[in-house]
Amino acid sequence: MTTLSTINPAIRAPRLGLPKLVWALAATHFVGRAGGVVRSFLVLYLTQAQHLSPATAGAVVAAVGLGDIGSQLLGGWLGDRIGRRNTMLVGFVGAAVALAALGSADSMPEIWAAAVGVGLTIELFRPAGSAAVADLPTRQRIRAFGLLYWAANLGFSVATVMAGILAKYGYGLLFWINVVASLIAALIVWRQVPETRPAGSTRERRALLPVVLRDRLMIAMMVIHVGYFTLFLQTFTTLPLLMTADGLGPATYGAVLALNGIAIVALQPLAVRLLAGRNGSTVSAVSMLLVGVGAALGAVSHGTAGFAASVLIWTLGQIGIAVRFGDTFADLAPAELRGGYMGLASTTWSVGAVLGPLAGTALLALAGPAVLGMACAIGGIALFVAQRALAPALRRRIAS
Repeated sequence: MTTLSTINPAIRAPRLGLPKLVWALAATHFVGRAGGVVRSFLVLYLTQAQHLSPATAGAVVAAVGLGDIGSQLLGGWLGDRIGRRNTMLVGFVGAAVALAALGSADSMPEIWAAAVGVGLTIELFRPAGSAAVADLPTRQRIRAFGLLYWAANLGFSVATVMAGILAKYGYGLLFWINVVASLIAALIVWRQVPETRPAGSTRERRALLPVVLRDRLMIAMMVIHVGYFTLFLQTFTTLPLLMTADGLGPATYGAVLALNGIAIVALQPLAVRLLAGRNGSTVSAVSMLLVGVGAALGAVSHGTAGFAASVLIWTLGQIGIAVRFGDTFADLAPAELRGGYMGLASTTWSVGAVLGPLAGTALLALAGPAVLGMACAIGGIALFVAQRALAPALRRRIAS
């Protein structure tokens, strides 16, 4: 029987109970996020360096976002076809090429093509990496997914600080830092990450779409998580508007939002230990409720303390979801379709990233903070009830 330890002897030595494969993947997540300095400043680059109108720049950024959705699906599909390792290599190297092209593009056709290329490649590694973790024994998955999430958030925190400092030296420097980071991540994959895809001919693998369309539990979980990510991600667009309306400036908003990253880095390892043995459906349901309550509190808060409390509450929910998200969807996936299933799971985040800002800002503008807060609270309760309703079916699927 082929196991991870027989695939590559280098991954036999565990650290903190996790194989070296997971630490290598965590390194790629950290490097990719720490070096991912372009995206946060892309609008400024397009408007200031390329002299595009704000509307056109926003459309280019949206093209990258739409490409993200495609990359999640493509990354999962490729992970099942050409392997997890090869897919990650294609993603990181492709992202380096696309970022270099975007940074040197001068015409609109070139900018559009490069933007789509960045979107399609920059997240390609995520579902493939998730599938590699899903290939691990069940007892290791929760800690492994938790480590990847922690490493990515630590890298993101580094990137936000570093990008702000380096941007004053020119946007071209940000592009080259991002390119080098992608190539370093590719090198880590090439040297340290073995292939984990279950053995078997690709001709024997079932097509993803027919299987998913018959999998009502998977569809229900995807719908619930699209709803969750829509609720969660709208906070990043409505919170600055709410704080500005309350007379608080950008510096205060930055300090309050920084609590999110600090809490994740500090509490995520503890949350993994506390929640690993708990019922996954219960953890997810309570976490969704916390996000709804936190978002509702933020909508009706006044003053820095109230907004800070709201961020901390929904961050606790965010951490809870992160701890069990990958493990839950991994349990739903057939072995030969883990890449595709993890890609679909990641897509729920991408769809929420599109719907959340649109829904949150529209509701705030049309109905005001009180109605937005009520909608967030109701949304959190509805997600809690829906997730709990699926608990028996999830238990049966895991048991089988």
